[in-house]
This record gives sequence, C-alpha cells and structure tokens, in this order.
Amino acid sequence: MAKIIVTGGAGFIGSHLTDALIAFGHRVTVVDNLMLGQKKFINKKAKFVKADIRNFPVIKKIIRGADAVFHLAADPRLPLSIEDPKTTHEINVTGTLNVLEAARLGKVRKVIFSSSCAVYGDQPVPFREEYVPAPLNPYSMHKLMGEEYCRLYNSLFGLETVCLRYFNVYGPRKLATGAYPMVIPIFLEQKKRGQKLTIVGDGESTRDYVHVSDVVRANIAAWESKIGDGGVYNVGTGRQVSVNEIAELIGGKTKNLPARRGEMRYVAADNKKALRDLGWAPKTKFEDGLESLKKDWRIE
Repeated sequence: MAKIIVTGGAGFIGSHLTDALIAFGHRVTVVDNLMLGQKKFINKKAKFVKADIRNFPVIKKIIRGADAVFHLAADPRLPLSIEDPKTTHEINVTGTLNVLEAARLGKVRKVIFSSSCAVYGDQPVPFREEYVPAPLNPYSMHKLMGEEYCRLYNSLFGLETVCLRYFNVYGPRKLATGAYPMVIPIFLEQKKRGQKLTIVGDGESTRDYVHVSDVVRANIAAWESKIGDGGVYNVGTGRQVSVNEIAELIGGKTKNLPARRGEMRYVAADNKKALRDLGWAPKTKFEDGLESLKKDWRIE
C-alpha cells in the first residue's frame, strides 16, 4: 500500500484517479483549494487537505514522505490565461515548481504531471511527441514550462517524473459550467433544457476525445512503469471528432457563435509511444462513452 498525493483531487480527472487508487488499496491524500474542484467529488476514504499549491510551506509539509505525487492541480481556463496571464502563471507554473521542489525535498520517488496537447498548437495531425511545441496561449505555455521543470528535476536532482499530454478528456463529473467547460456537457445540458446547441465557429474544428477512465489508466501506468526521465506521452485516441459530429450524435437544433481566439483548429494524438513505453492504449470508443453520458443526463 503506497502513500499517494493527488493535487487537484477534487476536480474532474483527479477525483476519478483518486477513486481508482483507493480501489487498489492505496492511502490517498487529496490536495485542493476548491477554487474549481467540488468537495462532493472527493472519495470519502481519501484524506482531504484544503490547500493551495502556491503555498510552498504547506505543500512541502503535505508531500513529505509520499511514494508518488499525481500533479493535476491547475487553472485550465484558457480564456482566463489570456486575460490574466500573471495569476494563471503563478498557479500553473509556480505551483508546479512548488510541487516538484516539495517532492525533491520530501524524498518522493515519482511525480506524474498532467500536461496538455495544447502545447502543440496548430500543427499537422496526428500530433507526435517529437514535434516542436508551439503554444497559442499562456495556458499551453504554462504546461510546456511545467514539462520542462519535470525534465530538469529529473536530470539535476534524480527525481523521477513523467508528463502526460491529455487530449480532450470527457466522462462523468465533467460539468457544463466551471473551469473550462467542454462542448459535450454544454450540449447535453442544452439538449436537456430543450435549447439550441451552440456551435462555436463553423463546427468543423476537431478534437481527440479520450474517456476519463482511460486517462486514469494512463496515470497509473505511468506511475507503475520504469519510465521517469521527464518524458512526454500523448494520452489520446488518435481519432478526430468535430463539433458538428457531436451535435448530430446528441441531436437537436443548433446555432453558431463566433470563433474564439487562441484555440487550435484540428487535434488528434499519435499514441504509439504510450503503447510502447507504458503499455497503455485507450479502450472506450467515443460513441459508447457519449451514449453512457446521455443516459447519465437522462437524454433519450
């Protein structure tokens, strides 16, 4: 039984990861300031500490002696990173540096960092890990800086680190409101209320939707692997799905809104590296995952 820290464990992905780790019998401490997370999502068997990753003395004390840290805490609101890059930098970059330094001082064996496919920017799909990153907004730059800190902490201090570049994660507990609402829960909420589905732009932009259960498996695979050199791994399915396709699968009338700045046009993962090094591959087909969500939302 390992002692594990999950930062951002009251969030969408972090809470699912916490559930899985506890199911495996591990002792989990959730660290979350509840700025974006939901206390109701926290597993009752987890120890919960309300704390901010910007507070280094507190984070240092919490992390000391842990076997592993899964670092998911962040402010992922892309538009906010453009409006307020300084505050979001403090959370996403300084906060990550605090976690890594606390892990180093606290003799933690491994840190698994939640990064984002947003670091790629607009490049030919599928995105491969050897691409030179080209962030389009401060949030994606923050994630890239977090990756570089993970690499440095391994090379300079021997702290084992792995960086997982999530593509578009969906599934239960992903809300239509909050940090960075995704089109799927927004459409489901609009459908439930009998409203038109709001398509941003022309609806032809694509994303690679990966189910949260597969992302949880990727995190655990990264922790259990022998990889620890700060390497980056795509966590996606390799399949592009457009906004228009999602609207068609959910059903209903639509209306178009102006496109947003700083967002990528086409997104898809090359996940061969994760399969080779981590033994990870996605299992949930998009249509199956969406159908399950429709049932959760009581949408026929």
